[in-house]
Amino acid sequence: PENKAMLTGILTYHVVPGRLTATDIAAQAKANGGKAVLTTVQGAMLTVWEKDGSWYVSDAKGGTAKIGPADVLQSNGVIHVIDGVLLPA
Repeated sequence: PENKAMLTGILTYHVVPGRLTATDIAAQAKANGGKAVLTTVQGAMLTVWEKDGSWYVSDAKGGTAKIGPADVLQSNGVIHVIDGVLLPA
Protein backbone atom coordinates (compact mmCIF):
# COMPACT_ATOMS: atom_id res chain seq x y z
CA PRO A 1 0.00 0.00 0.00
CA GLU A 2 2.80 2.47 0.77
CA ASN A 3 4.14 2.17 -2.83
CA LYS A 4 0.78 2.33 -4.61
CA ALA A 5 1.29 5.89 -5.91
CA MET A 6 4.75 5.02 -7.23
CA LEU A 7 3.44 1.89 -8.97
CA THR A 8 0.54 3.83 -10.47
CA GLY A 9 2.98 6.42 -11.80
CA ILE A 10 5.17 3.79 -13.44
CA LEU A 11 2.20 1.98 -14.96
CA THR A 12 0.60 5.14 -16.38
CA TYR A 13 4.00 6.07 -17.82
CA HIS A 14 3.62 3.00 -20.05
CA VAL A 15 0.14 3.91 -21.37
CA VAL A 16 -0.47 6.11 -24.42
CA PRO A 17 -4.09 7.20 -25.01
CA GLY A 18 -5.76 6.01 -28.18
CA ARG A 19 -5.68 2.84 -30.22
CA LEU A 20 -2.31 3.02 -31.98
CA THR A 21 -1.26 -0.02 -33.98
CA ALA A 22 2.30 -0.70 -35.09
CA THR A 23 1.29 0.55 -38.55
CA ASP A 24 0.06 3.84 -37.05
CA ILE A 25 3.28 4.30 -35.10
CA ALA A 26 5.45 3.43 -38.13
CA ALA A 27 3.56 5.98 -40.24
CA GLN A 28 4.03 8.62 -37.57
CA ALA A 29 7.75 7.81 -37.38
CA LYS A 30 8.11 7.99 -41.17
CA ALA A 31 6.37 11.37 -41.23
CA ASN A 32 8.69 12.70 -38.51
CA GLY A 33 12.12 11.75 -39.81
CA GLY A 34 12.18 8.22 -38.42
CA LYS A 35 10.97 8.80 -34.87
CA ALA A 36 7.49 8.88 -33.37
CA VAL A 37 7.04 10.86 -30.18
CA LEU A 38 4.11 9.63 -28.08
CA THR A 39 2.60 11.33 -25.04
CA THR A 40 1.71 9.03 -22.13
CA VAL A 41 -1.38 9.44 -19.95
CA GLN A 42 1.03 10.80 -17.36
CA GLY A 43 1.97 13.60 -19.80
CA ALA A 44 5.50 12.38 -20.45
CA MET A 45 7.05 11.74 -23.86
CA LEU A 46 8.23 8.39 -25.23
CA THR A 47 10.19 8.11 -28.47
CA VAL A 48 9.75 5.15 -30.82
CA TRP A 49 12.11 4.32 -33.69
CA GLU A 50 13.18 1.45 -35.94
CA LYS A 51 16.69 0.02 -36.20
CA ASP A 52 17.75 -3.03 -38.20
CA GLY A 53 14.17 -4.24 -38.60
CA SER A 54 13.29 -3.99 -34.89
CA TRP A 55 11.38 -1.26 -33.09
CA TYR A 56 12.48 0.39 -29.86
CA VAL A 57 11.05 2.85 -27.35
CA SER A 58 12.99 5.19 -25.08
CA ASP A 59 12.04 7.24 -22.05
CA ALA A 60 13.09 10.72 -20.92
CA LYS A 61 16.02 9.28 -18.94
CA GLY A 62 17.40 7.49 -21.99
CA GLY A 63 16.22 4.04 -20.95
CA THR A 64 15.46 1.86 -23.97
CA ALA A 65 13.30 -1.22 -24.52
CA LYS A 66 12.77 -3.38 -27.59
CA ILE A 67 9.17 -3.71 -28.78
CA GLY A 68 7.74 -7.11 -29.61
CA PRO A 69 5.32 -8.61 -30.01
CA ALA A 70 3.24 -5.67 -31.18
CA ASP A 71 -0.46 -5.27 -31.90
CA VAL A 72 -1.92 -7.42 -29.15
CA LEU A 73 -5.47 -6.18 -29.73
CA GLN A 74 -7.70 -5.80 -26.66
CA SER A 75 -11.22 -4.45 -26.18
CA ASN A 76 -9.84 -1.31 -24.50
CA GLY A 77 -6.78 -0.67 -26.68
CA VAL A 78 -3.64 -2.18 -28.17
CA ILE A 79 -0.75 -3.70 -26.24
CA HIS A 80 2.81 -3.50 -27.57
CA VAL A 81 4.97 -5.73 -25.37
CA ILE A 82 8.40 -4.34 -24.41
CA ASP A 83 11.38 -6.10 -22.90
CA GLY A 84 12.09 -3.57 -20.17
CA VAL A 85 10.65 -1.00 -17.78
CA LEU A 86 10.62 2.66 -18.69
CA LEU A 87 10.87 5.16 -15.84
CA PRO A 88 9.59 8.70 -15.52
CA ALA A 89 12.18 11.47 -15.28
